[in-house]
Amino acid sequence: MFADISHERQQSLLRQRNLFALTSAGLGIALVITAGLAATRDREVVLLPTLPSALTVSSAGVEADYLELVTRDTALVLLNRSPEGLDYWMAEILKLADPASHGQLKADLVRIVAEQRGSDVTQAFVIRSMTVDPKALTSEVTGTLKTFVGAQVIASDDRRFRFHWTYRGLRLALAGFAQVPTDKQMKEAK
Repeated sequence: MFADISHERQQSLLRQRNLFALTSAGLGIALVITAGLAATRDREVVLLPTLPSALTVSSAGVEADYLELVTRDTALVLLNRSPEGLDYWMAEILKLADPASHGQLKADLVRIVAEQRGSDVTQAFVIRSMTVDPKALTSEVTGTLKTFVGAQVIASDDRRFRFHWTYRGLRLALAGFAQVPTDKQMKEAK
């Protein structure tokens, strides 16, 4: 009689152990699958709702709309400057700089600041068109660059500027910028 009760109790414990082992194995497999999906999934961050459309930044790459908005803001900060705000101007541009390009950008900006400090020369840029290439992480802005001495316009030229970007993690950073000849300037040079 005790043997029957003992055997029945052992069988019950054996069933519980087997059920626990199957549940543990199932949870372990689910954990491995979940960890694998989490490691390979692109990260996304929702940006502020003050933008004209819903945008996200993903580790998969830069969207053209986001690159266009960042280029627009950077071009306006970079190309609109006056002698009174040169220190602020340079600090704001350097906040956008890629760490690998920080030194070269700072050297270029210091040269511009040295040329413009103490003068009455102010620069204003009006964007007319923009092209972005999210794959190559470049963008071009075309517009009118007006140069003022005091309140008088001394120059108003069509200019095109190219911006080079880097994208690491979820950060888009300025790697460099340069003026490129416009189509009109290229025709005149020939």
